[in-house]
Amino acid sequence: MGFLGIIEDKKLSHVPATVILSEEHDTINETTVGLKRGTGNDANIILIPQPSEDPNDPLNWSTTKKWVIMSIVAYGSVLYAAVLAPLLSPALVVIALDFGKTIGDITVISGYMLLVTGGVGPFVSAAARKWGKRPMLLLAALFGLLGTVVGSAAYSYEGLLAGRIIQGGSISAFESLVVSMIGDLFFVHQRGRFMTLIQFILGAASNFSAIIVGPIATNLGWRYLFHILIPFTALEVVLLYFFVPETSYNRDHRYDIDELSQDNLQDLAAVERRHAGAMEKGSDEVIKVETSASTSPGMRPKKTFKQELAIFTGTYSNDNLLQLVLAPFAVCANLAVLWMVIVTGGLTAFFVAQSYDMAQIFMAPPYLLSAAGVGYLSLGPFLGGLLGSLVLGATLDPLIKWCAKKNNGVYEPEYRLLGMIPSVTIVIGLCLFGYFAEQGSSFYLTAFFHGMDLFGIVCAAIAASTYVLDAFRDISAEIFIMNMVFKNFLFYGFSYFVNDWTATTGPATVFYVFGAVAAVMIFTAPIFFFWGKKYRSYWSRHNLLRKWGITTHAEM
Repeated sequence: MGFLGIIEDKKLSHVPATVILSEEHDTINETTVGLKRGTGNDANIILIPQPSEDPNDPLNWSTTKKWVIMSIVAYGSVLYAAVLAPLLSPALVVIALDFGKTIGDITVISGYMLLVTGGVGPFVSAAARKWGKRPMLLLAALFGLLGTVVGSAAYSYEGLLAGRIIQGGSISAFESLVVSMIGDLFFVHQRGRFMTLIQFILGAASNFSAIIVGPIATNLGWRYLFHILIPFTALEVVLLYFFVPETSYNRDHRYDIDELSQDNLQDLAAVERRHAGAMEKGSDEVIKVETSASTSPGMRPKKTFKQELAIFTGTYSNDNLLQLVLAPFAVCANLAVLWMVIVTGGLTAFFVAQSYDMAQIFMAPPYLLSAAGVGYLSLGPFLGGLLGSLVLGATLDPLIKWCAKKNNGVYEPEYRLLGMIPSVTIVIGLCLFGYFAEQGSSFYLTAFFHGMDLFGIVCAAIAASTYVLDAFRDISAEIFIMNMVFKNFLFYGFSYFVNDWTATTGPATVFYVFGAVAAVMIFTAPIFFFWGKKYRSYWSRHNLLRKWGITTHAEM
């Protein structure tokens, strides 16, 4: 039995995703002596995956370049994945009165936008896998800009619906591809902080936008929500084009030491030693490592800034496009993946349902708040989500390093699930939010419990997402697309009934049900913590996708 009770597997000599992370207590240094390691405080950390010798390998890019790329795509995620979806939530009543519609009719407009987001997701995934992420991000940013322009000029219900549907085409890339870019650019021991950043944007940042959106809708009118957004979306298009090169890269599979079912570190270390020797001697010897290109990685010239501006940089997969579209659905045959998709999607959907209900609850008696007042209530969940992100961002990567040390230097992806412990606050927050909202209690109190449930949701999303990214990186591209599709279909479904349900039964019943379902989801985590390694072994030996002939992909 491993550290903290993880049950060992006896079927495979090396279970994929179980890797030597820290060598402080490692007794087999001769097998890893030639492998690349981190720097500074991480000098004892073996880099997973191992970077190739190609200067154009994204893993070899400078820290500054990686941070610039992540900052720009994170800014895009704020605009499209965080701001667009809840953009109209504080102003639902105002827009309904303007068009002479019910609140449910206006909520469904955002529902249709999210339906488009979920529907185009598999196609975005397939195209990104085939031709790279850069063209998909640029296309998504242009859709976001166009939809915002249309929305700003909408003076009818149908015009607003058209603008939101066009905007829906922009969200999927900035929800899913941005998450998978973390695997393109960063090593296992670095991913936690960036996953925390993206999950904060997808979860908590949307609440900060609501704080701004409410006063704008009250003081300037709801159309100014679109007017003000136009220059920000235009800036994202420019930044993407000039400063976000293609991050997809075809790397020799031997470098992916976290994916292999046989521990062949000696083979890779020998390749690295031969390469290092050739470089030291200034030799013309070419080190042969199997790649998709004919030129040895260490001999390729570094791309110029102008070359990196190319929108299309080649084909990254020879697979059939239809197969690439279907692959995200097929990965749910993996039970750990299915669990992560359901848990993160379901918990996030409960929070989105709260946003649908906010104006309905707090603009009615006894609260009688304005749209601005409803927007200010989002300060509670924003702070809760921010706190959850800070807590896991500061502790998750150090925690898994500590666990690896205690486990004789061996890292198990299940250690990431320790980050789900704080997610028990979801149940408390949802239930007490519903109870106090129905009682007409202080809106400061409801905002506090609203923040409590988002604190737990962010923790659960970060922990579960990083777990599957580390445990099943070979199918990570499809996992995060499926996660995005499932979430947005749930959001669309909730938009059809949650307002009527709340009006009929009251918020207490609604959120008691959400809290009970959330509890069931959270308390399934120990199953994958204790038995996850055995399941990884089982999946490696009985991979249904391999039997079905479906090719999946890692974000490298």
